[in-house]
Amino acid sequence: MPPRIRSSSHQPQQLLNYLESSPSFSLSPASALAPLHRPTPTTTATISPSPPPCSRRSFSATPAVQLTRMRRKFKDWCVNNALFREPSPDGSTNYVSRVISQSDWNKVSADMPFPNNPQFRSQPVLSEKAREMIWEAVMVKGMPLKAVSAQFHVDMRRVAAVVRMKEIEKKWERENKPMAYPYARAILGMLPRANFLQGEPPFEPINDIHVHSYTMQQLFVPTSESREFTRADAAKAFGDHILPPDDKMRIPELVAMERKIADGMEPRDAEREFIREARESEQAFAAKQQARLQAAEERRIRVDSGRGIEFRFEKINAEDVGPTGRSRRGVGWRYGVPFMDRKRGQVKIPTSVE
Repeated sequence: MPPRIRSSSHQPQQLLNYLESSPSFSLSPASALAPLHRPTPTTTATISPSPPPCSRRSFSATPAVQLTRMRRKFKDWCVNNALFREPSPDGSTNYVSRVISQSDWNKVSADMPFPNNPQFRSQPVLSEKAREMIWEAVMVKGMPLKAVSAQFHVDMRRVAAVVRMKEIEKKWERENKPMAYPYARAILGMLPRANFLQGEPPFEPINDIHVHSYTMQQLFVPTSESREFTRADAAKAFGDHILPPDDKMRIPELVAMERKIADGMEPRDAEREFIREARESEQAFAAKQQARLQAAEERRIRVDSGRGIEFRFEKINAEDVGPTGRSRRGVGWRYGVPFMDRKRGQVKIPTSVE
């Protein structure tokens, strides 16, 4: 369908005058049937003059974008605060909170990238120097992971991840593989970094324990006054399968070191004892894991077909599924009979609190 024309009192008359005054373009029948590449003398074509300004007007009915007050204030703010276009020269985070001290609802702190979202706080990450220090302590000095975690206040899982990633990075450097150093520097420049300098707060908690739901209730347990009520007794009161906090800590040797210092041992001697105990515990754990893998390998029978295919057979016990057939030690416990909550007519809301 033809385009719509804006409603105006002068446009229809101007358009009619333009159509009447414009010369026509006519072709004779012979010239219409002639090839396009062959000029014909019978063609009487004239080039029409440029149309009046009214015909060049846009027929769009979409209104032009209006520069509102908020848009104008935003453009002015971008011009006056050009420092956010480049990284901060002192190496700190370049957040908007550096120039905004009050948002729409509350005060703005330095670790808030978005002033109107006070729930989101930017957490620090390990700098390149800090990761190099962790890798050197583990791989060069040979310190146990628990000792490195206690020294730098970094969780053991993060220490292990840093060591693995640094090993991959150094391997790629030896193989002359391309490294994305500019990208890494740009990402680190956007976040607060921990450098393990003197006076910095601890990076993260290292001895947090999991709080079991059974321990969230209040109990009244009668006990004798002639004996000491320990943490192990408290854990047993909540359930036979509940472990005491000393057994759930990731680094229980730290508690033993503090107790030795409280009993009068020199801090330096207690630290050496802590490193020795941490190394022995890690070696015992590694030996246990190696024995488990060795036992699993001995139970497995490998048969080479000679065509690049290896068959592996293991002996299983059908009684491992348990009395209900859903034990995790059984083979294929994830498959088979669906759970009861998938059946029709089953009550899917809790009816009792245990």
